[in-house]
Amino acid sequence: MRRAFDIAAALVGLILSSPLILAAMIAIRIESKGSPVYRQQRVGKDGEPFEMLKLRTMRQGADPVGVGTAVTAGDPRVTRVGALLRRGALDELLNLVNVLRGEMSIIGPRPTIAAQVDLYTPRQRRRLEIKPGITGWAQVNGRAGIGWEERIELDIYYVENRSAALDAKIIARTPRVLFAGSGATATGGADSEMPASWKREKTED
Repeated sequence: MRRAFDIAAALVGLILSSPLILAAMIAIRIESKGSPVYRQQRVGKDGEPFEMLKLRTMRQGADPVGVGTAVTAGDPRVTRVGALLRRGALDELLNLVNVLRGEMSIIGPRPTIAAQVDLYTPRQRRRLEIKPGITGWAQVNGRAGIGWEERIELDIYYVENRSAALDAKIIARTPRVLFAGSGATATGGADSEMPASWKREKTED
């Protein structure tokens, strides 16, 4: 049932958002050189790698290996179009393609990179027990505005308490979070809560 929901939601989402995706791609290409699609290796369920797709929000080459510093408010690497896309998480619309491929789900922990997974404790690795998602419990409770360890704990809570009722709560809260644009960029407080060794390993996400 969950996979059927993912497929149906991804198909409807892509059909409805296709004009917006096309317009965003054109705007990205007009403002800066390079492909409007950003590709990056992420870690999925059970630690399996996959290529995640997003709309590019940074200048071409600003994050050449996909592992840079956190995106903060006023970050000079982010284009004007990119800032608008990031505010409402519209850059993540292409994640729907990953959902159709079976690499992601609509709801689940946001996929991270291998360098971060290598630093996980056994408990933190629990967030890899399910497919990563486009939205999730951590996303509707602060997004990038809260510390990484807190976000992981929220993801683990979801893994341990996943249910149709909790999924419905996440879906209901997601539009409000996106329209408010809250937590779209990392804060100093979020940085200060991260282990020092993680500060070099943050991503465009």
